[in-house]
Formats: sequence, structure tokens, C-alpha cells
Amino acid sequence: MAEANREDDELSIPRAALNKMIKELIPNIRVANDARELILNCCTEFIHLVSSEANEICNKQQKKTISPEHVLLALDSLGFGNYKEDAMSVMQEAKAVAAKKRRGSSRLENLGIPEEELLRQQQELFAKARQEQAVLEQQQWIQMQQALQQQQQQMSQNTDDDDYS
Repeated sequence: MAEANREDDELSIPRAALNKMIKELIPNIRVANDARELILNCCTEFIHLVSSEANEICNKQQKKTISPEHVLLALDSLGFGNYKEDAMSVMQEAKAVAAKKRRGSSRLENLGIPEEELLRQQQELFAKARQEQAVLEQQQWIQMQQALQQQQQQMSQNTDDDDYS
């Protein structure tokens, strides 16, 4: 039985989130702990009910992903159609917040370094990389020349050795 309670705890709203919602909705009213527990259980049960119904609707439509439309149909099916308008409003608000985060949060802005300075640093790095590449290519060319000279010397010695034989 304790194991079943642990499973329920894993599948519920975090207590901190619930407490925050209660405080925002009714800031001037104290809520007893057993009332908070009841609210938590009701919220969890409601989520299970709606998600199960949305899953059934999704399966009937032979879809693999539950969409917002499935959730809205589930609300209707379960007799909670009066929540649809609020649900759609919250969904639009969440989409707007997500879009704003995508547009507004660029790593460049979060660095606190002016774009001109970053561009200057980038140009310095490119110049340094080009210089290092040139040095590397020069070293490789010198090594190839040395190897070629050694090969020519060996061939010359082999030819001299053959002449004396």
C-alpha cells in the first residue's frame, strides 16, 4: 500500500506549485494542510481524468500524439465544456510566452558584451587561426623539403655505391 502512495506522489502536482497557485488565487485566506492535500488530490484526479479521456479520443482518431484539440474535446465529453474557453486562453498565453522566450533570449544579449566588441574578438581569433595555419603549413613544407633532400641524398649515395662496385 505504501508503494501505491509513492506512485501517486510521483504523479501529482508539486506541492510548491500548488501552494503558489493557492497563494496567488486567495492571498488573504489561510488554507489548512488537510485542505491543501484535498485540493492536491482533486487536481491530480482531474488531470488523470482529462488526460485519459483525451488519450481515448486521440486513439479513436488513430493519432499518436495528444493535441490541444483532444484535450478540449475531452473537457466537452466529461461535462467540463465551460472550461474550454479558459483552457484556450491559457494555451494562447503559454504559446505567446514561449514565442517571446524564443525571440528574446539570445545568448548574445545575455553575455553583456557589446556586439562590436564580440565582433572585434571574433576577428582577432580568425586572424590568430590564419597565422597558426600559415605557420603549420610552412613547417609542413619545410619537413617535406627535408624529406625530399634526404631521399635525394640516399639516392645519390646508392648511385655512388653502385659506381664503386
